[in-house]
Amino acid sequence: MKLKHLEGLLGDLQQFSNPKVELEQYPTGPHIASRMIYTAENSFDDISGKVVADFGCGCGTLGVASSLLGAEHVVGIDIDPQSLEIASQNAEDLEVGINFIWSDIKNLKLRGPLVDTVVMNPPFGTRKKGSDMEFLCMALKVASRAVYSLHKTTTREHIKRTALRDYGAKSAEVLCELRFDVPQLYKFHKKKEVDVAVDLWRFVP
Repeated sequence: MKLKHLEGLLGDLQQFSNPKVELEQYPTGPHIASRMIYTAENSFDDISGKVVADFGCGCGTLGVASSLLGAEHVVGIDIDPQSLEIASQNAEDLEVGINFIWSDIKNLKLRGPLVDTVVMNPPFGTRKKGSDMEFLCMALKVASRAVYSLHKTTTREHIKRTALRDYGAKSAEVLCELRFDVPQLYKFHKKKEVDVAVDLWRFVP
């Protein structure tokens, strides 16, 4: 599947109707999501034929993209049941099979590497400090091949140091820097749209 086709399909997905600020629910836009999963597949062969987990899947964009690019099995995990309803509908609309699990990432009872690849757009940790690192820590425990994740560019040194020193990652590489468009979703947003610089990371567990 060509990148533009993938982006177009993701652009039709339903997004949060009533996003929860405490969960930092921001949709992963089709531009970023398509490039993230396309890169994982075409540069590293980490999607097609693989078992992929979408951590904090929200409306299921990354999981759906993984399925469209040939993942053998996709699991979407989120703490918010309303998001999972939207994600399930999105998967149904595009006729892709995804297993959804309602769980806090911290409470996952997973032992050892159970999936090939984890893809995620975790909370940036602006509302609850350290939540981004909780996601990364768990992802590196369950992935056997790679973890793809988005993190604010301002946290780059901290992310790299912690992944390598504390979480046992063999490598931590920024593949590219992207502009994450944050729409005016919440009352405290003063502008219609804000650009946040984010890094697309690839970690090898």
